[in-house]
Amino acid sequence: MPMMIFVNLPVRDLAKSKQFYAAVGARNEPRFTDDTAAMMVLSETISIMLLTHERFRDFTPKEIADARKVSEVLIALSADSRDAVDATIDRAVKAGGTADPSPTQDYGFMYGRSYEDLDGHIFEVMWMDASALERPAD
Repeated sequence: MPMMIFVNLPVRDLAKSKQFYAAVGARNEPRFTDDTAAMMVLSETISIMLLTHERFRDFTPKEIADARKVSEVLIALSADSRDAVDATIDRAVKAGGTADPSPTQDYGFMYGRSYEDLDGHIFEVMWMDASALERPAD
């Protein structure tokens, strides 16, 4: 079994956050969803666990950061193409997110943009042409 990642995010409005992540391409996993949490699956190995603030407090004694005011984490996701990067950002904006809270990165062989979700969590979406980094053997 490949290693998986579950990104746990505190959210103010679980229903709106579920709608937002569905709009950017995640699907809800009802077996791990109730009125305090929702598992949103991005791929076979990446899921986002949306947790109400009350539920999130069950996992940590620390204060919950207001991601609109402080940086807590930057989550980077890969995309298959430059167009896929732009399409993801467009879907996030249409669902109520903010485009490009971080600077766009365009190096020709690598292209990345970001979006901020309804609670201020930032996701970077990037494409890279790995063949441009390959060097001929000496």
